Amino acid sequence: MREPLIILNNIEKAFRHLDIATLALQGISLTAYPGEFIAITGPSGCGKSTLLTILGLMDIADAGDYQLAGIDTQKLSSNQRTAIRNQHLGFVFQSFNLIDAMTVFENVALPLQHRGIKRAEVNARVNQCLDMVDMAHRASFYPNQLSGGQQQRIAIARAFAGSPQLLLVDEPTGNLDSKNGDAIMQLLQQLNQQGTTIVMVTHDFRYSRIASRQIQMLDGHIVAEQQTQDVA
Repeated sequence: MREPLIILNNIEKAFRHLDIATLALQGISLTAYPGEFIAITGPSGCGKSTLLTILGLMDIADAGDYQLAGIDTQKLSSNQRTAIRNQHLGFVFQSFNLIDAMTVFENVALPLQHRGIKRAEVNARVNQCLDMVDMAHRASFYPNQLSGGQQQRIAIARAFAGSPQLLLVDEPTGNLDSKNGDAIMQLLQQLNQQGTTIVMVTHDFRYSRIASRQIQMLDGHIVAEQQTQDVA
């Protein structure tokens, strides 16, 4: 029997300003298995992105349990969370989050360099990932020389460079036209078919239907869930 990659149990998260607490997540429980493609949908402010930051260990829950690949993440130090992010997680953001002063090649190489990998291995992996997203011919370009769709491809290559167990994707088509959005979703679908587990936040129901499981959120709760495809 397969072991879950993600187990969330009764996750709570509140944001406080002065004496006012706003509940962002309330009683979130979720189990995800390797190879799934999960789409999280819901209106703005429902807690989608907050949930993604907790899954990505960029924030911690106020209450509840989160196990990632059998690791109890609630007990980790900040340095331990950083190490797990670098070794096991990949992130793709709506705003791309590329470093303008670095070339395409350097942006994709960055997470690998933080691991202390030898230069020859880094170069080979970066070239492989740029080929994967059909952007090897732009390796020496800078982000501001690329279109939005090209920048998102580079962001995916960077996220995938470290062979993550889990790819977290936050509104990947939000800044793209429909043609580029469709191309990015096709690329994510290919990565999933190759075995990458993906959790994606999206407001676009056209793209959420591509996922093997759809989760709908409202006011910090999971209000609906639908399995659309079986995962081998």
